[in-house]
Amino acid sequence: MINLKNVRKFYGSLEVIKGVDITVNDGEFAVFVGPSGCGKSTLLRMIAGLEGIDDGDLILNGQRINDVPPDKRGIAMVFQSYALYPHMTVAENIGFSLSLKKVPEAEIRKQVEGVAEILQLTDYLNRRPAALSGGQRQRVAIGRAIIKKPSLILFDEPLSNLDSALRVQMRAELQRLHRELKATVVYVTHDQVEAMTMADRIVVLNKGTVAQQGAPMDLYHKPENEFVATFIGSPKMNVIPMTATRQGGNLRLESAIGLAMDMSGAADIPQGEVRLGVRPEHLKIAADGQGNFNAEVGIVERLGVETYITVGTTKDPIVIRSDGDVAVRPGDRVSLSADPAACHLFDASGRVIRPAQAS
Repeated sequence: MINLKNVRKFYGSLEVIKGVDITVNDGEFAVFVGPSGCGKSTLLRMIAGLEGIDDGDLILNGQRINDVPPDKRGIAMVFQSYALYPHMTVAENIGFSLSLKKVPEAEIRKQVEGVAEILQLTDYLNRRPAALSGGQRQRVAIGRAIIKKPSLILFDEPLSNLDSALRVQMRAELQRLHRELKATVVYVTHDQVEAMTMADRIVVLNKGTVAQQGAPMDLYHKPENEFVATFIGSPKMNVIPMTATRQGGNLRLESAIGLAMDMSGAADIPQGEVRLGVRPEHLKIAADGQGNFNAEVGIVERLGVETYITVGTTKDPIVIRSDGDVAVRPGDRVSLSADPAACHLFDASGRVIRPAQAS
């Protein structure tokens, strides 16, 4: 179990990690995700001991390890670059850390063969890195980490150098590896698709703070702020500026693009400027004139099983996820409806003031 308690990091007068509190439970696959510069890789390096902690506590299995050297923490790390020794074979690369510890050669060979079997590298043990594909090289780098039998493995954007097909394959392999090793994993990425598909727990970081953390679908359905709502989900949530006015027991929402809807049971929501969040799958093409607003289709992206339709201006586009064979073309006028129960409301600061409600 890892506990980060009010952890801070400064570079000179610049505070890059701002009092972060994170708990990763034993055996969890936790993903730190966020845009470039949010502090996720810095946090990972602090856990590894490659960066110092200026304030707060890093607790590993109940022990404060702020000042424990990296090689004494029992942690393995896999970097974005493979960093393999080009003159060594796959077997020599994987077993290098054991060689440094003067482990007998027979034992090294046995452990290397075990790791190679897990990572499906048995047929490549005598090859050098130059004769391997990108995915195979990354598996060798992972093998070099797991042969140490760590209780905690850190991954720093390990798939970003791979093509899209290999990334999908490696995501599946990393999940299988996690199940087999039963180790705790902390994985850093800027790709929310990687986070959603692999994580038991996602920690969304923004400007050195934790914007929200929790199970993937909790973050998807119950974002606590606009940043998380738009970061988690692909295509991202549509956010539309609205004006809220009270009409009887309902709240009337109207926008400059013609979208209008009533929200019942919204007595606690103040009147004034708000922002409406609606996911692409919750916007539907309605019969002419029966929707909440009309718009002109700008882009149609057909992906087979589903189609993404973009309406509105280039500056403020709205994306609809529809059936793959939907009969629309660029230039068509469509009527769109949004279920108020599936919409989120955010205030001007981006804080959620009403989450989506069950229909």
